[in-house]
Amino acid sequence: MITLVRRVRRATALCALGTALAACGTTEAPQAPRPAPSAPSAAPSKPASSRPPTLAPGPAGLTPVFEHGPRGDGKTVALTFDADMTADQGPRAASGERFDNPELIATLRKLKVPATVFMTGRWAEEYPDEARSIGRDPRFEIANHSYSHYAYTDDCYGLPSVSKERMRSDLERAYTAFEKAGVPNPMPYFRFPGGCYDKSVLKELAATGVTAVQWDVVSGDAFATDADAVTRQVLDGVRPGSVVVMHCTRSAAPVTEEVVRAVVPELRRQGYRFVKVSELVGATNGRR
Repeated sequence: MITLVRRVRRATALCALGTALAACGTTEAPQAPRPAPSAPSAAPSKPASSRPPTLAPGPAGLTPVFEHGPRGDGKTVALTFDADMTADQGPRAASGERFDNPELIATLRKLKVPATVFMTGRWAEEYPDEARSIGRDPRFEIANHSYSHYAYTDDCYGLPSVSKERMRSDLERAYTAFEKAGVPNPMPYFRFPGGCYDKSVLKELAATGVTAVQWDVVSGDAFATDADAVTRQVLDGVRPGSVVVMHCTRSAAPVTEEVVRAVVPELRRQGYRFVKVSELVGATNGRR
């Protein structure tokens, strides 16, 4: 059973990423709340059988948290990629810094690897054509990584934080950005910036209807320069049902595409099948 009250403290690489992003300002415009795609009011006429799988709410109706799929249902693994960009990194992008990684997406397509991309709304605004292309490719699914990439708790690897009153609107603003970019059917899954959350945050987001998705394998690709070391860390950590966290941000994770080219054939040699997070969530229902 997943512990509901904790903050994820799993990798110094994520700490480095948070520290680097902390230099950004904290101004954000308030947005009108809108429900996540899984909320009943979002698609009342859609048959339940065709909706993306989600987990049932936790105790007291808290937002459910998913870390990995069933360990005994075959050798499946989900590669996930965080497309990080904070609300105030526009000037850095304008000066030439790249927060996207089209080579990585091209490699996933070439290797025929399904994947889940956890995208910030600000990233979708900066790269709408890429967001739309990823979202329309049936091999991929886009999930929510907040609008701003500001932390939902204090003391989260140096990230600026979102106030409690703005947490829900920050999450929902990302879905608005996806819609404006032309992303069809984003998933009702949410990944906390920095992986940091606590019980009060799970309570605050419960009304959105999302399932929070964490991970059980940290790749360590953030700011890494040794692709072999990252590859070894992934291969050593993967177990049946694993969720691997990596990044789709060229400037912050420059070796990820090289790591994917090494990890994918080796895991396939070991008998693993790559799936999207939605398949693992679906397989988990009824087995928790």
